[in-house]
Amino acid sequence: MRNLSTGLRRRAGSMRAHDALPPGLRAWLQQAALPWSARSALRLWTRALAQTGDPGAARARLERAEASMLARDAMRVWGPGHPACTPRSK
Repeated sequence: MRNLSTGLRRRAGSMRAHDALPPGLRAWLQQAALPWSARSALRLWTRALAQTGDPGAARARLERAEASMLARDAMRVWGPGHPACTPRSK
């Protein structure tokens, strides 16, 4: 997967850290478009669960975060005319 163009830093992660994630988060990571680290995904998941108490809302927050990162990367890689880019508010 070295041909992935993203602003995310690569980190060597342990499978043990991934295996220790909550089942709902692991399921979401399996379909994620970006290579999330177990640490960053768990941080966002935990924060969302603490605020909402709802695993569905936590997944929705992860999806919004990922969509935002993909839009930012699309802007950088393909320019503002790419369909994945969202207009930035000023």
